[in-house]
Amino acid sequence: MRILITIACLSFFGLNFVNAQKFGYFDSEYVLSKLPEYSKAQGEIDQLAAAWQKEVEEMQAKVEALYRSYQAEQVLLTEAMKTERLDEIKKKEKEAKDYQTKVFGYKGLYFLKKQELIKPLQDKIFDAVEKVCKANRLAFLFDKSELVMVYTDPRHDYTDFILEELGLGDPNDKVK
Repeated sequence: MRILITIACLSFFGLNFVNAQKFGYFDSEYVLSKLPEYSKAQGEIDQLAAAWQKEVEEMQAKVEALYRSYQAEQVLLTEAMKTERLDEIKKKEKEAKDYQTKVFGYKGLYFLKKQELIKPLQDKIFDAVEKVCKANRLAFLFDKSELVMVYTDPRHDYTDFILEELGLGDPNDKVK
């Protein structure tokens, strides 16, 4: 009898303490694609990246031209002149690599510009996510585009709520 009462009490209290946490997911890439500011920012970033890439390619082309010139004149040069020309080529090659790293490397100009333009949009989405989570009492909200999700049940998809919070909701639009 004592065991039966203990099991009944544990079951009763256990059910009260088991308060399932709600969770959901949304697709940040989809939400970003719906923001008009994102396509403008992405276009600006792409233009800058193309210009920087062109500069890097021009610097590399100059290095290659110097090397071809050196190879063509190598027979006529003295050892001192060869060393001088090779040092010049190495210097130009290092400048090109340093510039490429400065622009496209870790925390380079490309990264900083992208962060400058995209961060405000991400903050805007985060604020909307926070409001949706509080309104729907969600404990967890995963980002479908950043996390490997093997299976997703559409009833846990909160992308439309986030778009609605941002003022971009379309009731006829279905998220994949």
